[in-house]
Amino acid sequence: MAAHLIIIGDLEPLAWVLDNQRMAFPASSRTQGAAAPAKGDEILLYTTRACFRNPTKNRGRIMGLATVTSETAPLADEVVFGGRRFTTGCTLRVHGLAPRGEGVVLADLVTQLEVFPDPRHWSVRMRRASLQLPDTDAVFLRRELQPTLRPYRSVLGEYAFSPALT
Repeated sequence: MAAHLIIIGDLEPLAWVLDNQRMAFPASSRTQGAAAPAKGDEILLYTTRACFRNPTKNRGRIMGLATVTSETAPLADEVVFGGRRFTTGCTLRVHGLAPRGEGVVLADLVTQLEVFPDPRHWSVRMRRASLQLPDTDAVFLRRELQPTLRPYRSVLGEYAFSPALT
């Protein structure tokens, strides 16, 4: 079992992921092959500073925990977000979400994570849909996230997807 940080940078794909409990990857995604999440893998959901369309107010946060429940495979119907085609995907079971505005602020922890060997340039590694985490990082981040998690259905409504509400 591997752990992946799934990086979501806008409201529309976040709404799709949370409403459908599915993940889609772009046609040019670096998740092809060995790095693609596999059935049984753990997913830490991360929303970027820009996800809620106010990067000066929001911080990039790990805000959810899920398990992949299918293999990553070509989608029967591709999904399009912001003009970008997403052609492969998998299903998820979301175990919990942090209340909106809570969760783990990743920028505060990069110096403690193996996945970012050069903490000064950590954001370069975040320019993808999925980032596989070393086991030690996954354990550490899960431990940091756990106290903020609430049942999926009880928190889902806090994630208002209208740009006017962000």
